[in-house]
Amino acid sequence: MKISEIKERKIIHRPTLDFDEYGKRIYHAYEYYLAYNPGFKGNETQRLFAKWIDMAVFTLIFHFIFNKILIISVLLSIPCVIIFGAITEFYWETTLGKKIFRMKVIDDEGNYPSLSKSLLRNFLCLVNFYPVFTEYIPLPNKIGGLSTSRLNFSMHLNNKICKTYIVKESKIEEIRSLLDIEQSKNKERLIE
Repeated sequence: MKISEIKERKIIHRPTLDFDEYGKRIYHAYEYYLAYNPGFKGNETQRLFAKWIDMAVFTLIFHFIFNKILIISVLLSIPCVIIFGAITEFYWETTLGKKIFRMKVIDDEGNYPSLSKSLLRNFLCLVNFYPVFTEYIPLPNKIGGLSTSRLNFSMHLNNKICKTYIVKESKIEEIRSLLDIEQSKNKERLIE
């Protein structure tokens, strides 16, 4: 069983034009099975800050220990973050920046990724810095609610290609229990 195969049951209540004898609106219930999302809200921003923290560490090492100028230190930190990020994800399931935000990397089976998969996803993180501009419209009750453009970074392309997920540490047990439940359901279906 894989995380991408887990389905979540959602019931959505949609209003109708009819009312009951007490004047309350009648709702129809619709049941959907949607793909399970192991991620969390705001993960792209946290992942971006985690990557910056990892880069800052190597930038400071090159700048202060090896006496390189700042721009060279930043450029040298990029391959170091890719290589050491892959190694630390393989051995310790996280990097320094991800550890601060309590995030871990898991693959589609719920395990920690192999070294080659981790190296590939860290190399593909360079593609993640492609900016995406979206329109932001504030809530109606905000003062000066003018619509503006927001700059977002698409921090999910490397995970899509490598079939990995960035999850909170606290959610790993839930994901593994869902995988076990789905696996036992599949075994029961095969037996029948």
